[in-house]
Amino acid sequence: MVSFIGGNFIVTAIVLLFVLVFLGSALKIVKEYERAVIFRLGRVVGARGPGLFFIIPIFEKAVIVDLRTQVLDVPVQETITKDNVPVRVNAVVYFRVVDPIKAVTQVKNFIMATSQIAQTTLRSVIGQAHLDELLSEREKLNRELQRIIDEATDPWGIKVTTVEIKDVELPTGMQRAMARQAEAERERRARITLAEAERQAAEKLREAAEIISEHPMALQLRTLQTISDVASDKSNVIVLTLPMEMLKLFRSLADTSEVVRKKLEKEAEEQEKA
Repeated sequence: MVSFIGGNFIVTAIVLLFVLVFLGSALKIVKEYERAVIFRLGRVVGARGPGLFFIIPIFEKAVIVDLRTQVLDVPVQETITKDNVPVRVNAVVYFRVVDPIKAVTQVKNFIMATSQIAQTTLRSVIGQAHLDELLSEREKLNRELQRIIDEATDPWGIKVTTVEIKDVELPTGMQRAMARQAEAERERRARITLAEAERQAAEKLREAAEIISEHPMALQLRTLQTISDVASDKSNVIVLTLPMEMLKLFRSLADTSEVVRKKLEKEAEEQEKA
């Protein structure tokens, strides 16, 4: 009797353990950002989640797919630009799964496949661009990379949202050449700025000369202002000013005296000859 009860207890324990294992295999919980692709006897029957659901152990299998945006670092790629400049470029790709069934059934490892597509596309796009485009039009190249990679991964149920070129490494010689070019460009701009300032100053002086020639009193007013400024100085400099009319008189007297001197010299020479 005791052996019979003991045998029943063992059987009950085995059955209970089997039920627990069965329920543990059949019960699935999928998070909000996940989906479960269900295979029944090797055939896809659909995607489930989020939440709690049951599958039939042995006959059904669930593959969990993360739907959140994933970040993929593209390793450094060595390539040559269209103008034959060797560069080292890396990038980062942001993508997410929009069709979990395709992501599971159309490609074995969609993350690795996306990485390989990104690497080859990066080398191809950089090889078709000039160095100036790579340095100054990076947004344009980013959009081109995003478009090409997104089209290539679309059959896998992948949506590429953003591609960003991170670093561009140039040869040391090219870096020195670009530094010299930048310095020459800065010097050229400085010379242009100085020439423009001198041109504007000359233009202002010309306008001032025209105003003074049309209005002689303006020069006298300017002279009085200069005298006032000098008088306010505490130095021992003495400034004498004369009216413009007196200056003109002195100039005319000097011219007259020069004429008289030449006339007298001519008469003296004629007398000596006589």
